[in-house]
Amino acid sequence: MLKTKSIIAPAKRLTSVEEYYFSKKLAEIAELNAQGKQIINLGIGSPDLAPSERTIQRLHEVAANPKSHGYQSYKGTLAFRSAISNWMKDTFDADVYPETEILPLMGSKEGIMHISMAFLNPGDEVLIPNPGYPTYTSVTNLVGGNCRYYPLIEANNFSINFEELEKTDLSKVKIMWVNFPHMPTGTNGSIELFERLIEFARKHEILIVNDNPYSLILNENPLSILSVTGAKEVAIELNSLSKSHNMAGWRIGWIAGNEEIISTILKVKSNMDSGMFLGFQEAAIEALKNDSNWHKKQNEIYAERKIVALQIVKELNCLADTNQVGMFIWAKIQDTANTEELVDSLLYEARVFITPGYIFGSEGQNYIRISLCCDTEILNEALNRIKLWKLK
Repeated sequence: MLKTKSIIAPAKRLTSVEEYYFSKKLAEIAELNAQGKQIINLGIGSPDLAPSERTIQRLHEVAANPKSHGYQSYKGTLAFRSAISNWMKDTFDADVYPETEILPLMGSKEGIMHISMAFLNPGDEVLIPNPGYPTYTSVTNLVGGNCRYYPLIEANNFSINFEELEKTDLSKVKIMWVNFPHMPTGTNGSIELFERLIEFARKHEILIVNDNPYSLILNENPLSILSVTGAKEVAIELNSLSKSHNMAGWRIGWIAGNEEIISTILKVKSNMDSGMFLGFQEAAIEALKNDSNWHKKQNEIYAERKIVALQIVKELNCLADTNQVGMFIWAKIQDTANTEELVDSLLYEARVFITPGYIFGSEGQNYIRISLCCDTEILNEALNRIKLWKLK
């Protein structure tokens, strides 16, 4: 089919931004599947498990009411914000007030853009983890900020090297993105780390944003930076129901923190959407009531999957820390194989897709990431395909 030439040129801001890696790769995988290849996708962190039964039932009930389908408040219902507040208290012992310190989002990815638009001027610097979530970089570029990467390396247990940061000029830094439990390395946070971050932020007048969607997955010590004394002066936190409650496609998240900061972000958000569907908010309230037994069952499933994923890591002659948390396995390649060549060989010859670590930054160059978002039968099939591929 002939392409029609556009009469309009893209905005200059897009010159530093590419289409999201997974957007392109999923299209490639779809094309291979259309050819009958039946690719096993171990790359995406999209939970394949279902939300709790009462979550789905509540959505049905609200959706059946004709009065439920109008516009909603930009701030969400007080009942939803109160449910978030109660959940954060029960889960993290963090006190956030539903009236003023919580802002619901259409997923936390939206929040990354809203926060950046609310606080960054062109030329402002942003501290971004390397490796880290690629959206931190792309959004910073879109709003005209300057990316400054701080390395998270294995030799330092993938932790923040504050001493090295202190040696640099931080006068132009406005925001620092942190993400604990960390994606992709699976490194957990600690109260000591959060206390150090708060001290660092106060000293340099930097807003800390902790992106915290993985705290309940294979993690016996869930933490929030907002549970630390003084955090609200310098930090806010993103969270969502995507990973912890198996609701990725529902696009439900929130920002919590200082009232003044939340109010500033609302100025952006209120011009970008018209509120969250009431049925989603009411269902989210039910999801946030899931008890410890429900989460325990989810983690038992992930633990079984992790065993097979670690076998895949071993088969690929890679090394992984068995103590990492979250829904991925981060593994280091031991031989001299090119990461991109390895991933493409697995995709086209073994028909298994695994994420290359370099998409998360230069410090991920010699790593791969395996998702736990498929059942053990599929993981075992991937393992068998890889064994056969190695024999060729």
